[in-house]
Amino acid sequence: MATRGPRLEFAVGAFLVLALASLLVLAIASTNGRFGFARDSYELTARFTQIGQLRPNAPVKIGGVTVGRVAKIDLDPERFDSIVTLAIDARFDQIPIDTSASILTGGLLGESYVGLQPGGDLEVFRPGEELVFTTPAVDLMQMVGKYMFSGGGDNAAPSAPPATEEGTTP
Repeated sequence: MATRGPRLEFAVGAFLVLALASLLVLAIASTNGRFGFARDSYELTARFTQIGQLRPNAPVKIGGVTVGRVAKIDLDPERFDSIVTLAIDARFDQIPIDTSASILTGGLLGESYVGLQPGGDLEVFRPGEELVFTTPAVDLMQMVGKYMFSGGGDNAAPSAPPATEEGTTP
């Protein structure tokens, strides 16, 4: 039995090392590799009437590729719009000024993110500028509720059967 002791200890130690390595990989993946170190980025702002479930640190994507993150979300006290500050990676400094921003959801119940649709203008955004063309988040539960309680979308009255030549129904 003395020969199994060191092997068992080695197996338990290897298991713990693998578990800690897995936790480290999970931590890196959940922070997108940032760990609080600032990357070179510049800020743009966008004004939305509805942000849905958008949260700080949500990705900003162009064509499915992450180009930045949501730095912060504020409320305009005068217009009551949500002001979303986007931290765009400095590598992507050629975003056209007529780019539109939408709040989208990855999948049916996935995370919300900001999707950018580049325009064709030759002028590009400078740090601190505001995206003018925005589309608010779609509230899926509100849409389903409206559809369910409006009669399934069929608001037309049932039609009467066709009349015969004498003015009576068959």
